[in-house]
Amino acid sequence: MFDKLNLSSEEYEFYGKDKVKLSLDLLKRDTKGKLILMTSINPTPAGEGKTTMNIALSMALNRLNVSAISCLREPSLGPNFGRKGAATGGGKCEVLPAEDINLHFTGDFHAITTAHNLMAAFIDNHVFHGNELNVKEILFRRVMDMNDRALRNITLSNGRTDAFDITVTSEIMAILCLVRSYEELEHGLSNILVAKDIEGKNLYAKDFGVVDAMMRLLKEALKPNLVKTTEGTPAIIHGGPFANIAHGCNSLIATETGLKLGDYVVTEAGFGADLGAEKFFNIKCRKSGLTPSATVLIVSIRALKIHGGQLLEDLEIEDLNALEKGFPLLDKHFSNMLGFNQKVILALNVFESDTQKEIEFIQSSYPNIVLVDAFNKGSDGAMDLARRVISETQESPSELAFTYDDSDTYVEKIHKIVKNIYGGESVSMSDALLTQLNSISDQSMAICVAKTQYSLSDNPKLLGIPEAFTPKITDIKVCEGARFVVVYMGRILTMPGLPKTPRGMVL
Repeated sequence: MFDKLNLSSEEYEFYGKDKVKLSLDLLKRDTKGKLILMTSINPTPAGEGKTTMNIALSMALNRLNVSAISCLREPSLGPNFGRKGAATGGGKCEVLPAEDINLHFTGDFHAITTAHNLMAAFIDNHVFHGNELNVKEILFRRVMDMNDRALRNITLSNGRTDAFDITVTSEIMAILCLVRSYEELEHGLSNILVAKDIEGKNLYAKDFGVVDAMMRLLKEALKPNLVKTTEGTPAIIHGGPFANIAHGCNSLIATETGLKLGDYVVTEAGFGADLGAEKFFNIKCRKSGLTPSATVLIVSIRALKIHGGQLLEDLEIEDLNALEKGFPLLDKHFSNMLGFNQKVILALNVFESDTQKEIEFIQSSYPNIVLVDAFNKGSDGAMDLARRVISETQESPSELAFTYDDSDTYVEKIHKIVKNIYGGESVSMSDALLTQLNSISDQSMAICVAKTQYSLSDNPKLLGIPEAFTPKITDIKVCEGARFVVVYMGRILTMPGLPKTPRGMVL
Protein backbone atom coordinates (compact mmCIF):
# COMPACT_ATOMS: atom_id res chain seq x y z
CA MET A 1 0.00 0.00 0.00
CA PHE A 2 2.85 2.42 0.80
CA ASP A 3 4.48 1.80 -2.57
CA LYS A 4 1.15 2.40 -4.29
CA LEU A 5 0.83 5.78 -2.57
CA ASN A 6 4.50 6.62 -3.18
CA LEU A 7 5.15 7.21 0.52
CA SER A 8 8.66 7.47 1.90
CA SER A 9 9.47 6.03 5.32
CA GLU A 10 9.59 9.58 6.76
CA GLU A 11 5.99 10.24 5.72
CA TYR A 12 4.28 7.66 7.91
CA GLU A 13 4.62 5.84 11.21
CA PHE A 14 2.94 2.65 12.38
CA TYR A 15 0.36 2.70 15.18
CA GLY A 16 0.18 -1.01 15.73
CA LYS A 17 0.31 -3.62 12.96
CA ASP A 18 -2.25 -2.31 10.46
CA LYS A 19 -2.75 1.37 11.40
CA VAL A 20 -0.58 4.24 10.26
CA LYS A 21 -0.29 7.95 11.08
CA LEU A 22 0.56 10.15 8.09
CA SER A 23 2.88 13.16 8.17
CA LEU A 24 1.44 16.65 7.71
CA ASP A 25 4.32 17.27 5.30
CA LEU A 26 2.27 15.42 2.67
CA LEU A 27 0.16 18.57 2.38
CA LYS A 28 3.14 20.23 0.69
CA ARG A 29 2.76 17.99 -2.36
CA ASP A 30 0.88 19.20 -5.44
CA THR A 31 -2.79 18.25 -5.62
CA LYS A 32 -3.57 15.71 -8.31
CA GLY A 33 -6.89 14.16 -7.31
CA LYS A 34 -10.57 14.78 -7.95
CA LEU A 35 -12.98 14.92 -5.03
CA ILE A 36 -16.22 12.91 -4.99
CA LEU A 37 -18.81 13.61 -2.28
CA MET A 38 -21.24 10.91 -1.18
CA THR A 39 -24.45 12.01 0.49
CA SER A 40 -28.00 10.65 0.75
CA ILE A 41 -31.66 11.42 1.22
CA ASN A 42 -32.99 11.55 4.79
CA PRO A 43 -32.10 8.12 6.22
CA THR A 44 -33.87 5.39 8.11
CA PRO A 45 -32.71 4.81 11.72
CA ALA A 46 -30.26 2.21 10.36
CA GLY A 47 -28.75 4.66 7.87
CA GLU A 48 -28.53 4.63 4.08
CA GLY A 49 -25.19 2.83 3.77
CA LYS A 50 -23.02 5.79 2.77
CA THR A 51 -19.87 4.30 4.31
CA THR A 52 -20.39 0.94 2.61
CA MET A 53 -21.07 2.69 -0.71
CA ASN A 54 -18.05 4.95 -0.22
CA ILE A 55 -15.75 1.98 0.26
CA ALA A 56 -17.30 0.10 -2.68
CA LEU A 57 -16.83 3.06 -5.03
CA SER A 58 -13.22 3.65 -4.02
CA MET A 59 -12.42 -0.04 -4.53
CA ALA A 60 -14.21 -0.13 -7.90
CA LEU A 61 -12.35 2.97 -9.12
CA ASN A 62 -9.05 1.26 -8.30
CA ARG A 63 -10.00 -1.58 -10.61
CA LEU A 64 -10.44 0.86 -13.50
CA ASN A 65 -6.77 1.88 -13.64
CA VAL A 66 -7.13 5.00 -11.52
CA SER A 67 -5.90 5.36 -7.95
CA ALA A 68 -8.68 6.07 -5.46
CA ILE A 69 -8.66 6.72 -1.73
CA SER A 70 -11.59 6.50 0.66
CA CYS A 71 -11.82 9.33 3.21
CA LEU A 72 -14.07 8.62 6.19
CA ARG A 73 -14.82 9.81 9.70
CA GLU A 74 -13.68 7.95 12.80
CA PRO A 75 -16.44 6.08 14.66
CA SER A 76 -17.77 7.33 17.98
CA LEU A 77 -18.12 4.81 20.79
CA GLY A 78 -21.56 6.20 21.63
CA PRO A 79 -23.43 4.87 18.56
CA ASN A 80 -21.17 1.79 18.43
CA PHE A 81 -22.36 0.58 21.83
CA GLY A 82 -25.75 2.25 21.54
CA ARG A 83 -28.20 1.93 18.68
CA LYS A 84 -26.59 2.51 15.29
CA GLY A 85 -23.51 0.32 15.46
CA ALA A 86 -20.13 0.39 13.82
CA ALA A 87 -19.11 2.94 11.18
CA THR A 88 -16.61 0.88 9.20
CA GLY A 89 -18.88 -0.33 6.41
CA GLY A 90 -20.32 -3.80 6.12
CA GLY A 91 -20.38 -7.05 4.18
CA LYS A 92 -17.65 -7.10 1.54
CA CYS A 93 -17.01 -3.37 1.96
CA GLU A 94 -15.19 -2.68 5.21
CA VAL A 95 -12.17 -0.78 6.39
CA LEU A 96 -9.76 -2.93 8.36
CA PRO A 97 -9.02 -3.72 11.14
CA ALA A 98 -12.69 -2.98 11.76
CA GLU A 99 -12.80 -3.79 15.47
CA ASP A 100 -9.72 -1.70 16.26
CA ILE A 101 -11.10 1.23 14.25
CA ASN A 102 -14.45 1.04 16.04
CA LEU A 103 -12.87 0.71 19.48
CA HIS A 104 -10.29 3.42 20.27
CA PHE A 105 -8.47 3.31 16.89
CA THR A 106 -5.33 5.48 17.29
CA GLY A 107 -6.59 7.35 20.34
CA ASP A 108 -7.61 10.56 18.56
CA PHE A 109 -10.99 10.79 20.30
CA HIS A 110 -9.38 10.20 23.69
CA ALA A 111 -6.94 13.04 23.04
CA ILE A 112 -9.79 15.38 22.03
CA THR A 113 -11.83 14.35 25.08
CA THR A 114 -8.88 14.95 27.41
CA ALA A 115 -7.97 18.30 25.88
CA HIS A 116 -11.59 19.41 26.13
CA ASN A 117 -11.99 18.34 29.75
CA LEU A 118 -8.67 19.92 30.68
CA MET A 119 -10.17 23.25 29.62
CA ALA A 120 -13.26 22.50 31.70
CA ALA A 121 -11.09 21.67 34.72
CA PHE A 122 -9.20 24.95 34.35
CA ILE A 123 -12.48 26.85 34.36
CA ASP A 124 -13.69 25.30 37.61
CA ASN A 125 -10.24 25.72 39.10
CA HIS A 126 -10.66 29.46 38.52
CA VAL A 127 -14.04 29.30 40.24
CA PHE A 128 -12.51 27.44 43.20
CA HIS A 129 -9.76 30.00 43.65
CA GLY A 130 -12.16 32.91 43.56
CA ASN A 131 -11.37 34.36 40.17
CA GLU A 132 -13.94 36.72 38.77
CA LEU A 133 -15.98 34.42 36.55
CA ASN A 134 -19.72 34.76 36.23
CA VAL A 135 -20.64 31.17 37.11
CA LYS A 136 -23.99 31.65 35.35
CA GLU A 137 -22.15 32.46 32.12
CA ILE A 138 -19.80 29.47 31.86
CA LEU A 139 -20.37 28.29 28.29
CA PHE A 140 -18.02 25.30 28.12
CA ARG A 141 -19.42 21.89 29.13
CA ARG A 142 -17.59 18.63 29.64
CA VAL A 143 -17.58 15.78 27.10
CA MET A 144 -17.36 12.00 27.02
CA ASP A 145 -17.36 9.64 24.03
CA MET A 146 -20.22 7.47 25.21
CA ASN A 147 -24.01 7.68 25.25
CA ASP A 148 -24.95 8.39 28.87
CA ARG A 149 -28.21 10.26 29.52
CA ALA A 150 -27.47 10.43 33.26
CA LEU A 151 -24.81 13.05 32.47
CA ARG A 152 -27.16 15.47 30.74
CA ASN A 153 -27.52 17.35 33.99
CA ILE A 154 -25.02 17.18 36.85
CA THR A 155 -24.19 19.15 39.99
CA LEU A 156 -20.49 19.72 40.64
CA SER A 157 -18.97 19.64 44.12
CA ASN A 158 -18.74 23.43 44.05
CA GLY A 159 -22.50 23.61 43.65
CA ARG A 160 -22.44 24.70 40.02
CA THR A 161 -24.78 22.88 37.64
CA ASP A 162 -23.23 21.54 34.46
CA ALA A 163 -23.66 18.81 31.83
CA PHE A 164 -21.75 16.49 29.56
CA ASP A 165 -21.98 16.44 25.77
CA ILE A 166 -20.72 13.59 23.60
CA THR A 167 -17.16 14.12 22.36
CA VAL A 168 -18.09 14.37 18.69
CA THR A 169 -19.99 17.60 19.45
CA SER A 170 -16.91 19.23 21.00
CA GLU A 171 -15.74 22.45 19.37
CA ILE A 172 -12.23 21.02 19.62
CA MET A 173 -13.35 18.18 17.34
CA ALA A 174 -14.73 20.71 14.86
CA ILE A 175 -11.56 22.82 14.97
CA LEU A 176 -9.29 19.81 14.44
CA CYS A 177 -11.38 18.86 11.40
CA LEU A 178 -11.21 22.32 9.82
CA VAL A 179 -7.51 23.22 10.07
CA ARG A 180 -4.42 22.41 8.01
CA SER A 181 -1.60 22.91 10.50
CA TYR A 182 -0.57 23.08 14.16
CA GLU A 183 -0.54 26.87 13.86
CA GLU A 184 -4.17 26.93 12.71
CA LEU A 185 -5.10 24.44 15.42
CA GLU A 186 -3.53 26.64 18.09
CA HIS A 187 -5.33 29.70 16.73
CA GLY A 188 -8.66 27.87 16.78
CA LEU A 189 -8.20 26.54 20.31
CA SER A 190 -7.16 29.98 21.55
CA ASN A 191 -10.41 31.48 20.31
CA ILE A 192 -12.86 29.06 21.89
CA LEU A 193 -15.38 31.16 23.79
CA VAL A 194 -15.65 29.51 27.23
CA ALA A 195 -17.14 31.98 29.71
CA LYS A 196 -17.85 35.58 30.66
CA ASP A 197 -16.55 37.54 33.61
CA ILE A 198 -18.71 39.40 36.11
CA GLU A 199 -18.64 42.48 33.88
CA GLY A 200 -19.91 40.54 30.86
CA LYS A 201 -16.59 40.43 28.99
CA ASN A 202 -16.00 37.37 26.80
CA LEU A 203 -13.31 34.98 28.05
CA TYR A 204 -11.52 32.62 25.68
CA ALA A 205 -9.34 29.54 26.16
CA LYS A 206 -6.26 31.70 25.62
CA ASP A 207 -7.22 33.75 28.71
CA PHE A 208 -6.78 30.68 30.94
CA GLY A 209 -3.22 29.76 29.94
CA VAL A 210 -4.27 26.27 28.91
CA VAL A 211 -3.81 26.28 25.13
CA ASP A 212 -0.21 25.02 25.15
CA ALA A 213 -1.18 22.01 27.25
CA MET A 214 -4.13 21.29 24.95
CA MET A 215 -1.82 21.45 21.95
CA ARG A 216 0.51 18.90 23.52
CA LEU A 217 -2.41 16.53 24.05
CA LEU A 218 -3.51 16.94 20.42
CA LYS A 219 -0.07 16.66 18.83
CA GLU A 220 -0.59 13.16 17.40
CA ALA A 221 -4.35 13.47 16.97
CA LEU A 222 -3.91 16.09 14.24
CA LYS A 223 -2.14 13.57 12.00
CA PRO A 224 -4.52 11.62 9.73
CA ASN A 225 -4.83 7.84 9.98
CA LEU A 226 -4.26 5.43 7.10
CA VAL A 227 -5.75 1.92 6.91
CA LYS A 228 -7.03 -0.22 4.04
CA THR A 229 -10.29 -1.72 2.82
CA THR A 230 -11.20 -5.38 2.39
CA GLU A 231 -9.74 -5.20 -1.15
CA GLY A 232 -6.60 -3.31 -0.17
CA THR A 233 -7.70 0.20 -1.21
CA PRO A 234 -6.16 2.95 0.97
CA ALA A 235 -8.57 4.60 3.41
CA ILE A 236 -7.77 7.75 5.38
CA ILE A 237 -9.94 7.91 8.49
CA HIS A 238 -9.70 11.03 10.62
CA GLY A 239 -12.02 13.16 12.75
CA GLY A 240 -15.65 12.47 13.48
CA PRO A 241 -18.09 15.32 14.16
CA PHE A 242 -21.76 14.28 14.14
CA ALA A 243 -23.79 15.76 11.27
CA ASN A 244 -27.05 16.25 13.16
CA ILE A 245 -25.23 18.40 15.75
CA ALA A 246 -21.84 19.40 14.31
CA HIS A 247 -20.69 19.69 10.68
CA GLY A 248 -20.46 15.97 9.91
CA CYS A 249 -17.31 15.68 7.76
CA ASN A 250 -13.95 13.98 8.13
CA SER A 251 -10.96 16.27 8.63
CA LEU A 252 -9.82 18.76 6.04
CA ILE A 253 -6.29 17.43 6.51
CA ALA A 254 -7.45 13.91 5.62
CA THR A 255 -9.31 15.06 2.52
CA GLU A 256 -6.47 17.22 1.22
CA THR A 257 -3.87 14.54 1.99
CA GLY A 258 -5.91 12.10 -0.07
CA LEU A 259 -6.04 14.57 -2.95
CA LYS A 260 -2.22 14.72 -2.91
CA LEU A 261 -1.93 10.92 -3.12
CA GLY A 262 -4.71 9.64 -5.38
CA ASP A 263 -6.50 10.34 -8.65
CA TYR A 264 -9.84 10.26 -6.81
CA VAL A 265 -10.84 10.85 -3.21
CA VAL A 266 -14.25 9.55 -2.19
CA THR A 267 -15.51 11.29 0.93
CA GLU A 268 -18.88 11.51 2.64
CA ALA A 269 -21.06 13.91 4.60
CA GLY A 270 -23.08 12.49 7.46
CA PHE A 271 -26.82 11.76 7.47
CA GLY A 272 -29.03 13.28 4.75
CA ALA A 273 -27.98 15.96 2.29
CA ASP A 274 -30.01 18.58 4.18
CA LEU A 275 -27.52 18.26 7.05
CA GLY A 276 -24.22 16.70 5.95
CA ALA A 277 -23.95 17.95 2.37
CA GLU A 278 -25.25 21.42 3.20
CA LYS A 279 -22.54 21.81 5.86
CA PHE A 280 -19.92 20.16 3.67
CA PHE A 281 -20.45 22.85 1.06
CA ASN A 282 -21.28 25.86 3.22
CA ILE A 283 -18.71 25.20 5.97
CA LYS A 284 -15.91 22.87 4.82
CA CYS A 285 -15.73 23.87 1.14
CA ARG A 286 -16.24 27.55 1.91
CA LYS A 287 -13.35 27.51 4.39
CA SER A 288 -10.97 25.36 2.34
CA GLY A 289 -11.73 26.19 -1.27
CA LEU A 290 -12.43 22.51 -2.05
CA THR A 291 -14.83 21.81 -4.92
CA PRO A 292 -16.13 18.29 -5.57
CA SER A 293 -16.03 17.11 -9.16
CA ALA A 294 -19.31 15.27 -8.57
CA THR A 295 -21.78 14.42 -5.81
CA VAL A 296 -23.23 10.92 -5.50
CA LEU A 297 -26.73 11.07 -4.00
CA ILE A 298 -27.55 7.72 -2.39
CA VAL A 299 -31.11 6.52 -2.10
CA SER A 300 -32.65 3.30 -0.82
CA ILE A 301 -36.05 1.86 -1.58
CA ARG A 302 -36.71 1.31 2.11
CA ALA A 303 -36.09 4.98 2.94
CA LEU A 304 -38.34 6.13 0.10
CA LYS A 305 -41.11 3.83 1.35
CA ILE A 306 -40.80 5.17 4.90
CA HIS A 307 -41.06 8.73 3.61
CA GLY A 308 -44.00 7.57 1.49
CA GLY A 309 -45.92 6.38 4.52
CA GLN A 310 -44.91 2.74 5.03
CA LEU A 311 -44.24 1.68 8.62
CA LEU A 312 -40.71 0.71 9.64
CA GLU A 313 -41.80 -2.79 10.67
CA ASP A 314 -43.43 -3.36 7.24
CA LEU A 315 -40.43 -2.46 5.08
CA GLU A 316 -40.02 -5.96 3.68
CA ILE A 317 -43.54 -5.81 2.23
CA GLU A 318 -43.63 -4.71 -1.42
CA ASP A 319 -45.40 -1.35 -1.71
CA LEU A 320 -45.08 0.56 -5.00
CA ASN A 321 -47.54 3.19 -3.83
CA ALA A 322 -45.45 4.14 -0.79
CA LEU A 323 -42.32 4.04 -2.95
CA GLU A 324 -43.80 6.51 -5.42
CA LYS A 325 -44.96 8.80 -2.62
CA GLY A 326 -41.34 9.00 -1.48
CA PHE A 327 -40.12 10.32 -4.83
CA PRO A 328 -40.75 14.02 -4.04
CA LEU A 329 -38.21 13.81 -1.19
CA LEU A 330 -35.63 12.37 -3.57
CA ASP A 331 -36.42 15.13 -6.08
CA LYS A 332 -35.93 17.77 -3.39
CA HIS A 333 -32.50 16.49 -2.38
CA PHE A 334 -31.47 16.14 -6.03
CA SER A 335 -32.56 19.71 -6.71
CA ASN A 336 -30.68 20.95 -3.64
CA MET A 337 -27.44 19.40 -4.87
CA LEU A 338 -27.94 20.99 -8.29
CA GLY A 339 -28.39 24.26 -6.42
CA PHE A 340 -24.78 23.98 -5.23
CA ASN A 341 -23.79 23.79 -8.92
CA GLN A 342 -22.88 20.13 -8.62
CA LYS A 343 -22.88 17.27 -11.10
CA VAL A 344 -25.21 14.84 -9.34
CA ILE A 345 -25.12 11.08 -9.82
CA LEU A 346 -28.08 9.19 -8.40
CA ALA A 347 -27.22 5.77 -6.92
CA LEU A 348 -29.58 3.14 -5.54
CA ASN A 349 -28.18 1.16 -2.62
CA VAL A 350 -29.80 -2.23 -3.15
CA PHE A 351 -30.93 -4.16 -0.06
CA GLU A 352 -31.98 -7.81 0.09
CA SER A 353 -35.52 -6.76 1.04
CA ASP A 354 -35.95 -4.87 -2.25
CA THR A 355 -38.23 -6.66 -4.72
CA GLN A 356 -37.59 -6.79 -8.44
CA LYS A 357 -40.81 -4.87 -9.10
CA GLU A 358 -39.68 -2.08 -6.76
CA ILE A 359 -36.27 -1.88 -8.40
CA GLU A 360 -37.78 -1.79 -11.90
CA PHE A 361 -40.29 0.83 -10.80
CA ILE A 362 -37.64 3.24 -9.53
CA GLN A 363 -35.55 2.57 -12.65
CA SER A 364 -38.50 3.47 -14.88
CA SER A 365 -39.03 6.70 -12.93
CA TYR A 366 -35.30 7.60 -12.80
CA PRO A 367 -33.66 6.10 -15.92
CA ASN A 368 -30.22 7.45 -15.03
CA ILE A 369 -30.10 5.90 -11.57
CA VAL A 370 -27.14 3.54 -10.99
CA LEU A 371 -27.77 0.30 -9.08
CA VAL A 372 -25.15 -0.64 -6.50
CA ASP A 373 -24.99 -3.88 -4.49
CA ALA A 374 -21.99 -3.04 -2.33
CA PHE A 375 -22.73 -5.09 0.77
CA ASN A 376 -22.97 -8.43 -1.02
CA LYS A 377 -20.63 -7.92 -3.97
CA GLY A 378 -17.99 -5.43 -2.87
CA SER A 379 -16.37 -3.57 -5.76
CA ASP A 380 -18.10 -5.89 -8.25
CA GLY A 381 -21.38 -4.32 -7.20
CA ALA A 382 -20.14 -0.76 -7.78
CA MET A 383 -18.38 -1.00 -11.14
CA ASP A 384 -21.21 0.77 -13.01
CA LEU A 385 -21.09 3.60 -10.49
CA ALA A 386 -17.30 3.88 -10.84
CA ARG A 387 -17.55 4.09 -14.63
CA ARG A 388 -20.24 6.73 -14.31
CA VAL A 389 -18.10 8.77 -11.91
CA ILE A 390 -15.14 8.70 -14.29
CA SER A 391 -17.27 9.70 -17.28
CA GLU A 392 -18.91 12.56 -15.38
CA THR A 393 -15.67 14.03 -14.04
CA GLN A 394 -13.56 14.51 -17.16
CA GLU A 395 -14.02 18.27 -17.10
CA SER A 396 -12.98 20.63 -14.32
CA PRO A 397 -15.68 21.14 -11.67
CA SER A 398 -17.90 24.19 -11.83
CA GLU A 399 -17.56 26.90 -9.22
CA LEU A 400 -19.64 26.17 -6.14
CA ALA A 401 -22.79 28.16 -5.47
CA PHE A 402 -23.26 28.59 -1.71
CA THR A 403 -26.60 28.90 0.07
CA TYR A 404 -25.69 32.24 1.64
CA ASP A 405 -23.01 34.89 1.50
CA ASP A 406 -20.44 35.62 4.19
CA SER A 407 -21.78 39.17 4.29
CA ASP A 408 -25.32 38.05 5.18
CA THR A 409 -26.40 38.45 8.78
CA TYR A 410 -26.93 35.29 10.80
CA VAL A 411 -30.69 35.72 10.61
CA GLU A 412 -30.47 36.02 6.83
CA LYS A 413 -28.22 32.95 6.60
CA ILE A 414 -30.62 30.86 8.69
CA HIS A 415 -33.63 31.95 6.64
CA LYS A 416 -31.86 31.01 3.40
CA ILE A 417 -30.99 27.53 4.70
CA VAL A 418 -34.54 26.94 5.92
CA LYS A 419 -36.20 28.16 2.72
CA ASN A 420 -33.78 26.87 0.09
CA ILE A 421 -32.58 23.59 1.64
CA TYR A 422 -35.44 22.47 3.88
CA GLY A 423 -38.33 24.06 2.01
CA GLY A 424 -39.69 25.73 5.15
CA GLU A 425 -41.77 28.87 5.04
CA SER A 426 -39.80 30.77 7.65
CA VAL A 427 -38.11 30.26 10.99
CA SER A 428 -39.23 31.19 14.49
CA MET A 429 -37.25 32.10 17.58
CA SER A 430 -37.72 33.97 20.81
CA ASP A 431 -36.96 37.67 21.05
CA ALA A 432 -34.10 36.82 23.39
CA LEU A 433 -32.46 34.50 20.84
CA LEU A 434 -33.01 37.03 18.06
CA THR A 435 -31.31 39.69 20.15
CA GLN A 436 -28.48 37.29 20.97
CA LEU A 437 -27.91 36.49 17.29
CA ASN A 438 -27.98 40.12 16.23
CA SER A 439 -25.66 41.15 19.05
CA ILE A 440 -22.76 38.96 17.86
CA SER A 441 -20.27 41.53 16.62
CA ASP A 442 -18.73 39.25 13.98
CA GLN A 443 -21.54 38.20 11.62
CA SER A 444 -19.21 36.58 9.04
CA MET A 445 -19.05 33.07 10.49
CA ALA A 446 -20.88 30.11 8.94
CA ILE A 447 -24.09 28.56 10.27
CA CYS A 448 -24.11 24.98 11.58
CA VAL A 449 -27.67 23.73 12.05
CA ALA A 450 -28.35 21.06 14.67
CA LYS A 451 -31.62 19.28 13.96
CA THR A 452 -33.15 15.85 13.40
CA GLN A 453 -31.69 13.81 10.56
CA TYR A 454 -34.96 12.04 9.81
CA SER A 455 -36.88 14.98 8.35
CA LEU A 456 -36.31 18.11 6.32
CA SER A 457 -38.04 19.88 9.21
CA ASP A 458 -37.16 20.08 12.90
CA ASN A 459 -39.75 17.38 13.69
CA PRO A 460 -38.61 13.77 13.07
CA LYS A 461 -42.22 12.69 12.53
CA LEU A 462 -42.75 15.00 9.55
CA LEU A 463 -41.53 12.70 6.80
CA GLY A 464 -41.49 13.16 3.06
CA ILE A 465 -41.99 16.80 2.04
CA PRO A 466 -43.52 18.57 5.06
CA GLU A 467 -46.06 21.24 4.18
CA ALA A 468 -46.00 24.83 5.42
CA PHE A 469 -43.62 24.21 8.31
CA THR A 470 -41.67 26.75 10.34
CA PRO A 471 -38.70 25.33 12.26
CA LYS A 472 -38.18 26.74 15.74
CA ILE A 473 -34.75 27.79 16.96
CA THR A 474 -34.41 26.62 20.55
CA ASP A 475 -30.82 27.72 21.28
CA ILE A 476 -27.59 28.92 19.71
CA LYS A 477 -23.90 28.39 20.47
CA VAL A 478 -21.13 30.64 19.23
CA CYS A 479 -18.06 28.65 18.18
CA GLU A 480 -15.50 31.32 17.37
CA GLY A 481 -12.65 28.82 17.33
CA ALA A 482 -14.35 26.70 14.66
CA ARG A 483 -15.73 29.81 12.92
CA PHE A 484 -19.39 28.85 12.94
CA VAL A 485 -22.53 29.45 14.99
CA VAL A 486 -24.48 26.33 15.98
CA VAL A 487 -28.24 26.85 15.64
CA TYR A 488 -30.37 24.27 17.45
CA MET A 489 -33.74 23.54 15.86
CA GLY A 490 -36.32 21.50 17.72
CA ARG A 491 -35.34 18.99 20.41
CA ILE A 492 -31.68 18.08 19.93
CA LEU A 493 -29.78 16.00 22.48
CA THR A 494 -26.05 16.68 22.59
CA MET A 495 -25.64 13.69 24.92
CA PRO A 496 -27.54 10.70 23.47
CA GLY A 497 -28.86 7.88 25.61
CA LEU A 498 -28.61 4.12 25.25
CA PRO A 499 -31.63 2.10 24.03
CA LYS A 500 -33.29 -0.55 26.18
CA THR A 501 -31.06 -3.19 24.57
CA PRO A 502 -27.74 -1.50 23.75
CA ARG A 503 -25.56 -2.95 21.04
CA GLY A 504 -22.88 -3.30 23.69
CA MET A 505 -24.86 -6.29 25.03
CA VAL A 506 -24.77 -8.17 21.73
CA LEU A 507 -21.35 -7.38 20.21
